[in-house]
Amino acid sequence: ALLWQPLYAQNAKKAEPESPIKIAARAERKDATYRQGEKVVFQLRVTDQGKPAAGVVEWTIVKDGLPTEQKGVTELRDGKAVAVGTLDEPGFIQVRAVYRAGPKAKAAPVVGLGGAAIDPTSIKPSLPVPDDFDAFWDDMRKKLAAVPVEPSIRPVKAPTAGVESFDVTAPALGQPISAYMAKPVGAKPRSLPIILTVHGAGVNDSSLGGSASWAARGFLAMDMNAHGLPNGKPRQYYADLYAGPMKGYRYENRNDREKGYFTGMMLRLVRAIDVLTAQPEWDGKHVVVSGASQGGYQAIAAAGIDGRVTFFAAGVPAGCDHSGMLANRIAGWPKIVPVLDGKPDMKVVEAARYVDCVNFAARTKAKGAYFTVGFIDTTCPPTSIYAAYNQLPIPKQIYDDIPSGHSHSQAARDGMTQ
Repeated sequence: ALLWQPLYAQNAKKAEPESPIKIAARAERKDATYRQGEKVVFQLRVTDQGKPAAGVVEWTIVKDGLPTEQKGVTELRDGKAVAVGTLDEPGFIQVRAVYRAGPKAKAAPVVGLGGAAIDPTSIKPSLPVPDDFDAFWDDMRKKLAAVPVEPSIRPVKAPTAGVESFDVTAPALGQPISAYMAKPVGAKPRSLPIILTVHGAGVNDSSLGGSASWAARGFLAMDMNAHGLPNGKPRQYYADLYAGPMKGYRYENRNDREKGYFTGMMLRLVRAIDVLTAQPEWDGKHVVVSGASQGGYQAIAAAGIDGRVTFFAAGVPAGCDHSGMLANRIAGWPKIVPVLDGKPDMKVVEAARYVDCVNFAARTKAKGAYFTVGFIDTTCPPTSIYAAYNQLPIPKQIYDDIPSGHSHSQAARDGMTQ
């Protein structure tokens, strides 16, 4: 469970009082998947304190959050109504439904969202892989390789019986790596597969319990914080960093492909794998990288730039299709390309292509991959995720988490951790 703790960091908000009004929206088809130009029927259901509501529902069809001309107002019958939309290109649409007790009544403070896929396996990236993408990352890996690995591996008290735990740091380009590593007590040389777990957005230390739980399952495990920060500090230490100097880390040097924040983050993944594969217990065969949101971003990147990765799991991954606005689509978090008066900053667009999951995905030589996608995700829109998923040239599986936003149903979570 600790693997998932950082997933929602970028969306943390003060809890609102729960409304007695509930709006459920769901595509008529069980798989919520349609062809281009096909009519998509959304079933809407509104309840007030658990009973069918009377009144009207106002609905609009959006294309991953971008407005369309499709909208309507429908009177509820036994708390039910329908909304209809179409899309003439591969992508995703969502219905946004708002309830009113009557035509002139104030709208209820709750929105129902439902999503549908339109030919999702035909979604293409907004831009092709840059011609010098491979040359750029070859050069960055060479610069990293020039920094001696020289890890500091310090034993710490393990939170799980039968497991040894270590606080690990190692120099990289810029910030070092900082992680907790764990392995089963008495593990024999060349006996353990590697798993590297990585974090969603925000500023946290590494998860001691997360790495230990994987070690208890027979892995040489490492859980690494995304920023090279020291582990084990009081929670306020990380909160102060996130509220202060690291608040906008995702925008740091975003117009420079070499100095951009995510370039350093991805190189720390390579260095973490350097440390792990140097351990005598590694079986010499298996390297898994797993994470959700920004962690999914890192998992795809690691598999795209480090040929040692054999499998990766990316839950609702960020970092997909940064240049989506060029194809009239919404880019995934971190949404690093500024758009002013409808025009994107092309210098940032160009730099962002080198840290885009659509391009990392195209380059992976892993033996397999597992993705999840939320059909009503507004943080990492499903169109952006499929744009990356469709680029994978390897055996792959994606879990369509139809009712979910930037989160996971239990089935999606189970798929990520099995």
